Amino acid sequence: MSQFKGKSSNWLLILAVLSLAIAPVIFIRDAEFNGADGQAEEAIGEVRPEYEPWFKPVFEPPSGEVESLLFSFQAALGAGVIGYVMGLYRERFRQQRNK
Repeated sequence: MSQFKGKSSNWLLILAVLSLAIAPVIFIRDAEFNGADGQAEEAIGEVRPEYEPWFKPVFEPPSGEVESLLFSFQAALGAGVIGYVMGLYRERFRQQRNK
């Protein structure tokens, strides 16, 4: 019975995460979901219009779609590394406990 409870709680957590990701898109119809970089640039421009950035980007993506693709790839790669490390430590802990 405890094995079933663990699986159902995993599905509930997945459902909660998905609903948190989808709810803003459904309930806030005409909103623009801008990144923090763009909002910070606008705020700095309002406070100090003469401000010049210290650095130039090393790589400027050709379009917003490519930038989104690279960002999502970076997020997926990071999530994969974190998941791998968590699984590795969990399995090590399980093996040490079963000795």
